[in-house]
Amino acid sequence: MTHPYFSAAPSPRVFAHRGLTGPADDSTIWENSAAAFAAADAVGAGYVETDCQVTADGDVVLFHDDTLERLTGDTRRISEVRTSELAAVFADHGGLLTVAEALESFPAMRFNIDVKTAAAADPIGGFIAPHTDRVLLTSFSDRNRLAAVDSVMRAGAAIRPATSGGTQVIAKLRALSALRLSPARALRDVDAVQIPERHRGVQVFTPSLVRAAHRHGVEVHVWTINDPADMRRIVGAGADGIVTDRADLAVRALNS
Repeated sequence: MTHPYFSAAPSPRVFAHRGLTGPADDSTIWENSAAAFAAADAVGAGYVETDCQVTADGDVVLFHDDTLERLTGDTRRISEVRTSELAAVFADHGGLLTVAEALESFPAMRFNIDVKTAAAADPIGGFIAPHTDRVLLTSFSDRNRLAAVDSVMRAGAAIRPATSGGTQVIAKLRALSALRLSPARALRDVDAVQIPERHRGVQVFTPSLVRAAHRHGVEVHVWTINDPADMRRIVGAGADGIVTDRADLAVRALNS
C-alpha cells in the first residue's frame, strides 16, 4: 500500500536538495534556510530534502554539516552552538528553522529529513508525530533512522512516517538484485531507497535494482542530479524521483 507521503503528489518527484538557493556563487541565501525552502515551494517542487542536527540547547535544527566551518569558517560543532547564536548567523542568509518551525511554516510541503546524528533521533519524534503523512525519515545510518521512526511512533503518531533505507539496506538491495535474489527482508517497512547513480566507480542505479525495488512497492530516488538531460534520462530508466540542487530546472524538465 502506498504511503500517504507519495499518494496524490506529483510524479516523477522533485526533491529540492536543502531547498533552492540560486546560483552557486550567490551566498546571500544559505541551504536549509527558510528562504531556500520558500524558493523551492515557489517553483513548484513538491518535496524538500533537508538535514537535522541538535544544538547545545537540545533544539533539532535544519542543518547539514557537523560544524559551521564550511559556511562561516567557525570550527565549532553544531552541538556546541546555542540555538540563538545559530539563528543570529542565519539571520542575513534566509533564516534558521527548527524541525517544528519548518513543518508549521510550510504546511503543504512534504519533507525528506536526514537524521544526521543519533542525538536527533529521540527528540524529533514529538515534532513529526502530527505530520507523518508528509514526512519521510532517512539516514545513512539505519540505526539512527529506525530510532527516529520509533520515537515518532512512541510520540503517538497515527501512522508511521515514510522512510528510506540507509547504507546497509541499499547495499543489500544492490547485491541481492544483481544476484536475482529477493530483497524482501531488507526492504521490510521501507518506502524508498535514495541512491547516487554511481559510487566510487560502482554503478548503483541499475535496471535490476529498480525492478527489485518496484516489485516490493519501494520507490527509487537518485541524487544529486542537476542537468536536465540527466534528469530525463534517469527518470526514463525507471527512477521515481530525483534529488537536485536545481529544483527550478527539474520542475520544468520533468513536470511540464
